[in-house]
Amino acid sequence: MPIQFHKRPGLVAYITCGDPDIETTTQIILAAVEAGADIIELGVPFSDPVADGPVIQAASERAVAGGTSVKDVLAVAREVRRHTDAGMIVFSYMNPLLRYGMEKFCADAAAAGVDGVLVTDLPVEEAGPYLVAMAEHGLDPVFLAAPTSPDARLKQIAEHSRGFVYAISRTGITGTRQEIAGDAKELVNRLRKYTKLPIAVGFGVSTAEQFAEVGRFADAAVVGSAIMQRVFDNPGNEAEAVKTFVRGLTSAMKPAAARRG
Repeated sequence: MPIQFHKRPGLVAYITCGDPDIETTTQIILAAVEAGADIIELGVPFSDPVADGPVIQAASERAVAGGTSVKDVLAVAREVRRHTDAGMIVFSYMNPLLRYGMEKFCADAAAAGVDGVLVTDLPVEEAGPYLVAMAEHGLDPVFLAAPTSPDARLKQIAEHSRGFVYAISRTGITGTRQEIAGDAKELVNRLRKYTKLPIAVGFGVSTAEQFAEVGRFADAAVVGSAIMQRVFDNPGNEAEAVKTFVRGLTSAMKPAAARRG
């Protein structure tokens, strides 16, 4: 089904699969959806997560140490899809998908109920074969747009994205921040010239105030490090802790206007 946000701002919740284990990951995801998350990013753990900050790096390291694989992530997707129609995006670096086999991955992801894929280290300029495989299996490719990207590149990202466009609020790695960078709003405005897709802002959103701030100029916010910090801080009670946190973010959400695009 098409990816869509039902509230404004929508919430994209990133979860590192396999931290602390696969069964708990499923519980965390369903708790986040129950609390108001529109889309779940299923994080594929990777041994060298260079785009991620310390919280997600540590979660990924724990999941890798526990043996979590792409196959396990797709198993989580299948189980989650049995319980909800919330959007699901696989968030991965390229290497794990290449090891799995791109064509096989796209086929298996679609069969598991995944809606789209974001490959964080795949430039849109080099994504030709990937885009073909995604299209063949009805998956939405999601690309990252950075404040440093020239307009020509933003136009290319917008043209090849489906579902939504992920706008990075600042350059650097993921992680919580005290405030959202001012160039996030400017980036969203620049992207609006090239796409009617929803635009989600991520990299640094961690509080209800920041979530509401993003909602004043973007369609959705992506929250990852703050969620995974709750997972780490609440052993044995991870799902409930995430539910409480997400509910705190989304309690002030308002019904979205007519869907863009």
